[in-house]
Amino acid sequence: MPQPADDALAPNRALWDERARVHGSTPTDRFYDVDAFLAGRQTLYELDRRLAGDVAGKDLLHLQCHFGMDTLSWARLGARVTGVDFSPVAVARARELAVKAGLAATFVEADTQRLPESLAGGFDVAVATYGVLCWIGDLAAWMRGAAMALRPGGRLVLVDLHPAYETVASLDPLVVDWPYGGGQAHRETVTGTYADAGVVTEAQETVQYPYSLGEIVTAAARAGLTVAELGEHVAAETDPRGLLPEGEDGRYRLPFGDSYLPVLYSLVAVRS
Repeated sequence: MPQPADDALAPNRALWDERARVHGSTPTDRFYDVDAFLAGRQTLYELDRRLAGDVAGKDLLHLQCHFGMDTLSWARLGARVTGVDFSPVAVARARELAVKAGLAATFVEADTQRLPESLAGGFDVAVATYGVLCWIGDLAAWMRGAAMALRPGGRLVLVDLHPAYETVASLDPLVVDWPYGGGQAHRETVTGTYADAGVVTEAQETVQYPYSLGEIVTAAARAGLTVAELGEHVAAETDPRGLLPEGEDGRYRLPFGDSYLPVLYSLVAVRS
C-alpha cells in the first residue's frame, strides 16, 4: 500500500483547516447548523446508529471527527467519546463546541494513519463516517490504527461513499472520471465546500486516494479485524457530493439503467 507522505498531508490539512473555519459559520450552511445542534438536534444518521448499536456507557473513538458535531452527538447517546482529527483548527473548534453544548469529550490532534499509542486498547467502538478513506494514503496503517485502539471484541464501524459512486463526475450526461480503486495518489484543485455552495474559497490543492471494496476489506482483515457485516446501500440519507436527485422518501439514489448503483458501503469489523 502507498505510504502517507508529509507533502501529501500538508495540502489536505490546509484544506480541512479552512473547511473547519468555514463550516457551521454561515447562515446558508446546509450541513452544519450549529445553532440547531446546540438546541438538541441529533446529527447522526439512522444507518450509523444501527451499526454502532447501543453506545450508552461505552468508550467510543471517532476517527476524522472534523469539528465534533457527530462526536458530541454520540456523547448525547451516552458514550464516553474521544474524537481524532489532523486539523488543529477542527480540534480547537470541537473543544469549544463541547463547552458550549455542555458535553464531556476528549479531542486529540493526530493523523489517523499514525494514531498515538495512548489510545491503544481504550475503546469499545471506533467510528468513521462519510468522506473518510479518500483522504488516506496508507490504508493498511489506518486499519492497523483502528484495530490497535479497540479492546478485544471491540468494533470498527465504517460508513463511506461507495467506490462505484466515487467514480461518477456527473449524471446528465453520465461522466465517469475517477478510478474504482488502486490507492494511487490523485492531485486535484478544489474551491468552495460541499457544505455551502455559496461559499467561495481560494483554490486549494488536494491529494485523494481511490480504494475498491476488496482493498478495504482486505486491509481490515490484515489488520486483525474480523468482518462481521459488509453492506452496500442504494438509498442514502445524505449525498455529500451533491450530485444525486432526492426521492420522494427523502433518500438519494444513483440511477443506472432501470436500477441503481450503491451510494454508500458500510463495514462492521471486530477485533479478535
